[in-house]
Amino acid sequence: MLLNIVIMTVDILSINGGTTGRSATLPAEVFEQEPNEHAVYLDVKRYLAAQRQGTHKAKERGEVAGSRRKLKRQKGTGTARAGDIKSPIFRGGGRVFGPRSDRNYTQKINKKVKQLARRSALSVKAAEGNVVVIEDFSFDAPKAKAYADIIRALELDTKKTLVVTSDYEKEVYLSSRSMKKSSVMRAQDLSTYDILNAQTVILAEGAVDKIKETLS
Repeated sequence: MLLNIVIMTVDILSINGGTTGRSATLPAEVFEQEPNEHAVYLDVKRYLAAQRQGTHKAKERGEVAGSRRKLKRQKGTGTARAGDIKSPIFRGGGRVFGPRSDRNYTQKINKKVKQLARRSALSVKAAEGNVVVIEDFSFDAPKAKAYADIIRALELDTKKTLVVTSDYEKEVYLSSRSMKKSSVMRAQDLSTYDILNAQTVILAEGAVDKIKETLS
């Protein structure tokens, strides 16, 4: 998949949806990366596997309640031999090799592969014109309406958006929780899955340098 990124600078929008008269330069080493689909696949698979809790559990033969008395004599009944009532062949018996509660589904991939995957995802979004840069903002307290007004001013309220901040903004994060189609994440926590899952990536002005520092 080849990319043709024409514009490496984008206008910085205000939280009111207008222009600030300033522009931000998207680093070519991050936003003009030749996409590596296999790296993206590996990182997304790793992310989804890590979301699994591994708390599923089935009782095995030694954990099922019941007597260990042998049900019938070994031979001479004309039927198959049988042990106790907890045998896996009987209804209500223990399960053979059932799932255990301590299973760990996490997968490991190299740091450089993760970085390559995230650069690839950001480059795809930039090539599609789905990367927006806005001025830095914060709230004194959680304000869901104020956050919704910003997304609405950018005319992105009907799309699934991901707002990327330079640092952890607790009030901004809490303000976004009531919006099903919008989420907030700091630059250093950015994942390939979150980038691809959003229709539009909204970068706070300060997050551009943080992303460059993390992924270059």
